[in-house]
Amino acid sequence: MSDEEHHFESKADAGASKTYPQQAGTIRKNGYIVIKGRPCKVVEVSTSKTGKHGHAKCHFVAIDIFNGKKLEDIVPSSHNCDVPHVNRTDYQLIDISEDGFVSLLTENGNTKDDLRLPTDDSLLSQIKDGFAEGKDLVVTVMSSMGEEQINALKDIGPKN
Repeated sequence: MSDEEHHFESKADAGASKTYPQQAGTIRKNGYIVIKGRPCKVVEVSTSKTGKHGHAKCHFVAIDIFNGKKLEDIVPSSHNCDVPHVNRTDYQLIDISEDGFVSLLTENGNTKDDLRLPTDDSLLSQIKDGFAEGKDLVVTVMSSMGEEQINALKDIGPKN
């Protein structure tokens, strides 16, 4: 054994996977699934009977949680599907910059400045109007598979 110290530069997360496997037959409506590499919320599941060659199939209709596109997939019910880890976090809105980025206050008092305003027009106008009126706004940020987006808004009253 040598007395040298080893220094490792960490450029990755803790190895946490972006998805986990789940049997297709156990995924239900309002659950999450990865279709064509996109995290989606399941809006409809139908299962076909087993055919001549064995497998019952699950037909998923799902909506991409970030861009709202409708995607479909058919998977044998005994096979595994990828299910994304989806996290929701609340942040207080501090500022909106001219280039469309928001400045958010995290739980531990740091700022998070790497998020854009949402593309959904009604949510976008609610955030801009509320901020212009000087209200204290809390935004809900959904994150999954390395993507983040503001998807909800709460008004916690006027600024004091």
